[in-house]
Amino acid sequence: MGVPSVLPLPAAASDRAGCPSCRPWGRMLLWTALLVLGPPKAVVRLEPPWLNVLRGDDVTLHCQGPHGPGDGPTQWSRDGAPIPAQVQPRFSFRANLSDSGDYRCQTGQTGLSDPVRLNVTSGWLLLQTPRLLLQEGDPLLLRCHSWQNRPLFKIQFLQDSISRWYSPANSSFFVPHANVSHGGTYHCSGFIGKMKHKSEPVSITVQGRPDDSSFPVTIVVAVVVVIAVVAAVAAVAAWVCLRRSQSAGAPESREVGETPPEEPATLTPAEEAAKTEAENTITYSLLMHPEEDAGLSDYQNM
Repeated sequence: MGVPSVLPLPAAASDRAGCPSCRPWGRMLLWTALLVLGPPKAVVRLEPPWLNVLRGDDVTLHCQGPHGPGDGPTQWSRDGAPIPAQVQPRFSFRANLSDSGDYRCQTGQTGLSDPVRLNVTSGWLLLQTPRLLLQEGDPLLLRCHSWQNRPLFKIQFLQDSISRWYSPANSSFFVPHANVSHGGTYHCSGFIGKMKHKSEPVSITVQGRPDDSSFPVTIVVAVVVVIAVVAAVAAVAAWVCLRRSQSAGAPESREVGETPPEEPATLTPAEEAAKTEAENTITYSLLMHPEEDAGLSDYQNM
């Protein structure tokens, strides 16, 4: 249910509808909405998707998120330091050891992205993966990668020093739906020419999924809380603005020295005669029955 942005004001206060005192509440509502909703985060994507590469490999970084013609340059950083030479949503480079670090990006319509770690190493063989942390049911993909993509044979994947997969030439190991038992320390080995090489170990963690029955409830509760907060702030701001507008013309709110409303125009001769006759009648009544007025005063003082 939406919250109306304009509330009807009484006619007496209509000329106060734009009172300056309402502006701080409007700004408060705007900031609350921005804090609760906020712009979407940008996302850094690697291409190829591997988090670890060998020196000399080609790497492309993408900053994903809404883009517009007036956004200005994309902001990139590595380990918190800006990369001023890179202002496009994507850029490519040939990896060197100094390129290792946490990469983040931001556009004009997005918030700062979460960091993505890129590790650049040197060696003959490297076990690559796009993710180090998985949820149960996610796919598990590993690749045994050789320096400069040299031909690799008799490839073996090991989990916690136990052989899990062997292939004469296939350098990839894939599990469509990983479970907790697939977590552990992996490495691979293979022959480049006549020499056997072994990669450094890589730790993969597979977490159990949360209770599916409670997950939708959590989402619904979060959405309801956000809507309630925004609606409450909007209602309070509108109520305060309305009260201030209504009380602006009250006598107690009038400043010292301010001229009160003028008396009605001069009475007509007929009205003046009726008024004079009523005053004379009251005076005559008081003169004729003074004891009644005294008795009334005694009764009120009892």
